[in-house]
Amino acid sequence: MITNFFIPELNNHDVQELWFQQDGATCHTARATIDLLKDTFGDRLISRFGPVNWPPRSCDLTPLDYFRCGYVKSLVYADKPQTLDHLEDNIRRVIADILPQLLEKVIENWTSRLDYIRASRGSPMPEIIFKM
Repeated sequence: MITNFFIPELNNHDVQELWFQQDGATCHTARATIDLLKDTFGDRLISRFGPVNWPPRSCDLTPLDYFRCGYVKSLVYADKPQTLDHLEDNIRRVIADILPQLLEKVIENWTSRLDYIRASRGSPMPEIIFKM
């Protein structure tokens, strides 16, 4: 996926200021994967075993987890894609349809989560939810 789709797609964009963040799934942290991503993003890689380490068990803190895995995933699978092409089309459509205003709200929510964590000195935050 990375070598056949992701990296070629990046070649169409200016990635000099782009940061890349991924979760700690084993397939994402294999040496070959990390080396490839380091070659592409340098010190702008947030990942286990990357230049900027991924915080452990941080699902309440990372927009990739609380936004992508919830909001985006629900839209991608809404029509129950049956083929890889259909799934890829849905992913492209859903990502392309995300409005900048929604991403601004995601980041606002993220900063409020960080403020809450600082104030509570790292305790769990079950009352924090994603606010649209």
